[in-house]
Amino acid sequence: MQDTAFARLRIVLVGAQHPGNIGAAARAMKVMGLSDLVLVAPERYPDPEASARASGAEDILEAARVVGNLDEALADCVLAVGTSARTRRTEWPLVNPRVAAERAVAAATEGPVAIVFGRERAGLDNAELDRCQLHLQIPANPDYSSLNLAAAVQVVAYELRMAAGADVVGTLAHEPVSGADMEGLFSHWQSVLEASGFLDPAEPMLLMRRLRRLFYRAAPDRVEVNILRGALRSLDPRGGANRGSRGQ
Repeated sequence: MQDTAFARLRIVLVGAQHPGNIGAAARAMKVMGLSDLVLVAPERYPDPEASARASGAEDILEAARVVGNLDEALADCVLAVGTSARTRRTEWPLVNPRVAAERAVAAATEGPVAIVFGRERAGLDNAELDRCQLHLQIPANPDYSSLNLAAAVQVVAYELRMAAGADVVGTLAHEPVSGADMEGLFSHWQSVLEASGFLDPAEPMLLMRRLRRLFYRAAPDRVEVNILRGALRSLDPRGGANRGSRGQ
């Protein structure tokens, strides 16, 4: 991850009405590695419910800045992205969370970037959205598009983390396979399929081309190629010394 740029990403909650949502938003931020939280004129804060809902992210709340208006929250920002669930009459650059996150992470190399969330009941008003260069809308079911504030923060925080280049947890090492090894696999398949009578040696190309496409899509690693070739040797109807004679 781009640690310096990522640290410049700021979550701004404007006029939050429920302290529990503030705590849950802090928890969503910490899970994704964000730490800069600014609260603009919250209705109830500090509040025990916020701390309870933070559930281990109390440090985010303790470090949060409380300011009186949005201008204060955005004063040092090079980009502000406003979230909105409603379509506005005036056209404005509107993007989904993935595109917004990519733009935000890129801009964060130059300075702080704010993702601005509005009130639970009404969101950001037009004047507040006017302070944002980009508007973000989370795609949702048009028949039920209401998304909890903390849930919206979680969606955007996840996209920010992915845009910053976070490693996927638990990814196994993938040892690449050379072109020569893949050709050896294809040759081995053709040899065994011909020996079994499944493939006509006079017309091998269509089936082998489809097998190539299949394995290229699967992108097997070296261990998987070795497994496939071991299975082919065990299934070769010629047995013994003839097994896997091609490409060995």
